[in-house]
Amino acid sequence: MDTSSAATGRQALAGLWQQAGLPPAALAQAALNDAGPVLPTSFAVAAAAQGSLAAAALAAAEIGHRRAPAAPRQQVSVDAVAAAVECGASLAIDGRPVDAWDKLSGLYRCGEDTGVPGWLRLHANFAHHRDGALHLLGLPEGPATERDAVTQALRGWRAEDFEAAASEAGLVVAAARSFSDWDAHPQGRALAGAAPFTLARLPGAAAPRPWPARGDDARPLAGLRVLELTRILAGPVAGRTLAGYGAEVLLLNSPLLPNIEHIADTSRGKLSAHVDLKTEAGRATLQAVLPQADVFLQGYRPGGLAALGFAPSDVARASPGIVCVSLSAYGPAGPWAGRRGFDSLVQTATGFNHAEAAALGSATPKALPVQILDFAAGYLLAFAAQAALLRQRLEGGSWHVQVSLAAVGLWLRGLGRVAPAAGSPDAAPCLQDWPSGWGRLRSPGHAAHFSDTPAAWLRPAMPPGTHAAAWP
Repeated sequence: MDTSSAATGRQALAGLWQQAGLPPAALAQAALNDAGPVLPTSFAVAAAAQGSLAAAALAAAEIGHRRAPAAPRQQVSVDAVAAAVECGASLAIDGRPVDAWDKLSGLYRCGEDTGVPGWLRLHANFAHHRDGALHLLGLPEGPATERDAVTQALRGWRAEDFEAAASEAGLVVAAARSFSDWDAHPQGRALAGAAPFTLARLPGAAAPRPWPARGDDARPLAGLRVLELTRILAGPVAGRTLAGYGAEVLLLNSPLLPNIEHIADTSRGKLSAHVDLKTEAGRATLQAVLPQADVFLQGYRPGGLAALGFAPSDVARASPGIVCVSLSAYGPAGPWAGRRGFDSLVQTATGFNHAEAAALGSATPKALPVQILDFAAGYLLAFAAQAALLRQRLEGGSWHVQVSLAAVGLWLRGLGRVAPAAGSPDAAPCLQDWPSGWGRLRSPGHAAHFSDTPAAWLRPAMPPGTHAAAWP
C-alpha cells in the first residue's frame, strides 16, 4: 500500500474549489493544518473531513464577501482533529450516551452451507428494516431475536443473493465486495469517473436573484431560505451546516416515518415541521412554501419526488432561480440508482471494508472509524449548494446539485492511503453543550472557524412537528 502520495486536507479543498469554478484568490483565506492521519484507518479520512468541511465554510465566506464586496474576505480555519471528531457524531442527551446501532446491525459471515462463503452487512436501526430482514430469513420478527440466530440463518444464503432479495423487498443490506469487484459491477461501471458532486443548470430562464436583506445577522447566509426534505446524517448535516452559516432552514419530515436519535443534533438551528407528501394537503403545503425558498435540499431516492410532482424541473418552474440539491446512495444512473443505502452499507458494497481489512491485517471486513461518506457528503451538499447560489447570482438560471455516497467514496479513494494512527483522538476538548427539545445535548462543536462571522445555531433543535410548515 503506497502512502507517499496521500492528499492533505488543503489539497482536498483545492481540488473541490477548482471543480466548482470558484475564485482561486479565496483559497488564500483558508488555514488548514496537517495533523497527519489522525484516525486508525488506511484511508485519508481526516483529509476528507477537513477538506470537505473547509469547502463548505469557505464558500459561505465567499458569499459573505459577494454580499459586502467592499469588505475584505474573512479567514476560515479548520483543524484536522476537530473535523475528524465532528464526523465521529458523538452524542449524549442529558448525560446518556446515544448508541446509533441496533444490536442486529453489522457484519455477518454467510453462505457457508452454499459453498460460496462471504460477508454481508445488515442495517437494522429502523424496526421495519430489522423485521423485514428477519422475515426474509424466516426468523421471529421483533427485538427478541439475537445475532446468533441471524448468523445461523445466513449460512444458507450467498451474500449477493440475500442482498438482491432484500433489495426486492425494499430493505437495506449490502454484500461485502473488494474494490475490483465493485469496479466491475454494473453500478460501479455506471459510476466510473464520477465527481463527488455535480452542478448543472436546469432548463428554463430565470433572472439572477438579489441577495436578501440580512438585518442584524451578519452571518454569510442570513436571509437565505433552505427547504430541507432529508433523513439520516448526510442531508441533515448539510442543512445543519447551512443553518449555522445563517440560512433559514425549514425541515419537513413525514409524520409516518421513524427517525434516529441523532436527529436531536442534526436539527440544530432549524424549524422542524411535519408534512405528509402522500396526501393532497401535504403536497399543497410543500407547493405553498416552495416559491420562497432559495435552496431545495432533498434526500429522496432518485425519482421519488418526481413521482409526487417535485422533480427538479417542477421545482424550478414553481420557483425560478432556485437551487435544487439532490442526495442519493448510489448515484442518479445505473441499475442501483433507486436502491436505498446508508454510509455503512455503501462502504461495504463498494469495497472499503475489504480494503481496510487488508491494510490492517484483519481477516474480517473492517468499517472505517467514522461515517465519512455521510459527513463528507453532507459538507459537499452544503458546499455545492452555495457554489450554485453564487452562480445563480452571477448568471441567473435555476440549478441542480447532485451528490451520492458512492461517488463521495470514489473521491475518498482518490485521496490516497495513509499509515493509520495508533488510535482515535480524544473527543472531549471538541464537545459542546446545546439546548434542545429532547434535553441537554452534548456533541462536537463546528470545526470551521470564521474570523468575522462565527457559525451559530440560533434555534434549539426541536422534535419533528414542533413548528408550522411555513416560513417565519
